[in-house]
Amino acid sequence: MDLIATPDSPRSNNSGGSSPNSSPRHLSASSSAAATGAGAASSASPPSLSRYESQKRRDWNTFGQYLRNHRPPLSLSQCSSAHVLEFLRYLDQFGKTKIHTHVCPFFGHPNPPSPCPCPLRQAWGSLDALIGRLRAAYEENGGKPESNPFGTRAIRLYLREVREVQSKARGISYEKKKRKKPQQNQHHPPPPPAAA
Repeated sequence: MDLIATPDSPRSNNSGGSSPNSSPRHLSASSSAAATGAGAASSASPPSLSRYESQKRRDWNTFGQYLRNHRPPLSLSQCSSAHVLEFLRYLDQFGKTKIHTHVCPFFGHPNPPSPCPCPLRQAWGSLDALIGRLRAAYEENGGKPESNPFGTRAIRLYLREVREVQSKARGISYEKKKRKKPQQNQHHPPPPPAAA
């Protein structure tokens, strides 16, 4: 269960360009030659990834980097939901969503009229989507569904708590919108004739 995508994998980026997630040490000589060959590059290149797949790979690589930088470094098999929670809290420092504290005069106001010193955090929707992508990536990279640390009860409870806190602090409802059922003709059949 390595975290590093191999160049021959259908989910790897063989563009040969420099991206934050590509590294020359991951390219084999044959793939480098194929990428620089005149006619071979157009016929041998894998189809481009969807936006979702690209984001999922970036998220997976970011989580893998987090595990490698952890003290002590962790392998994927050692990772638990506690490490995932630690990762989510670590990501908060890069958030861009203002979450008002209880003492802030703008607590519960969706559009405050002026700036305040409240902290910036990751938005609940971003965390929820991130966990969904990491949960899928874990299984795609050899993890067993029953041991997936991204799908545990602790993670679901954490996300629910973040949603509730942010909903109150920002004055925004995160209620699921109910789908309207398609309107059918309101013609009711006549009642059956009464038996005498």
